[in-house]
Amino acid sequence: MSTTHTAIVTGGSAGIGAEIVRQMLDAGYEVVSMARRAPDFSHARLHNVQVDLLDAQATQQAAAEAAQQFPITHFVHNAGVIWPNLLPEVKLDELQGLTQIHLGSAIQITQACLPRMQDGQFGRIVLMSSRGALGLPTRTAYSATKAGMVGMARTWSLELAAHGITVNVVAPGPIATDMFYDVVEAGSERETSIAKGIPVQRLGRADDVARAVMFFCDPANSFITGQTLYVCGGASVSSVTI
Repeated sequence: MSTTHTAIVTGGSAGIGAEIVRQMLDAGYEVVSMARRAPDFSHARLHNVQVDLLDAQATQQAAAEAAQQFPITHFVHNAGVIWPNLLPEVKLDELQGLTQIHLGSAIQITQACLPRMQDGQFGRIVLMSSRGALGLPTRTAYSATKAGMVGMARTWSLELAAHGITVNVVAPGPIATDMFYDVVEAGSERETSIAKGIPVQRLGRADDVARAVMFFCDPANSFITGQTLYVCGGASVSSVTI
């Protein structure tokens, strides 16, 4: 197996994804960011593929081209959106859209990268779920698809273990990113209340999540697969209202 590792990171242009990209670059990885826009930083080992993962056809093409151009050893599926709605207002096209970005695009990109991983008898796949998979008001479509990622990863872990490919899930709780502040106003009483409701008494940071991803990506961690790690400050074993 080559000592050079090349990772696809979806949603690598901002927030948690951008921090994952930075930490991978610091660790010596070649990184391919797949997102609607390029990161606001550059690096000799950073490559940008601009694609809207809500578009299944565009995703299929981008995944095939990336897998052909780069020897992918790692895939981190971080991209996602929330689209919150209470049950009476949930629309099926929202469920279909979140199914594509959270599940469909993960399948498409993994299928594109899998032959090379299997040939090399090595691979690391990390899917980004959410503490919301355990249930959260206004998250019908979001929690359904994020919970689906856990079941999908457990299935893949069984199918791919014999090929030296591990598949794990990181499930963040409330993390202070643009996506969080799209739902919760920055500096608001609600933000303060959420932080106080977390056992560790603070919101998470992008680097908290990225370190968990890097743990699962480490080639040395070959005996851990099919697992879900909640990076949530204890919120997954407590109660928090977002």
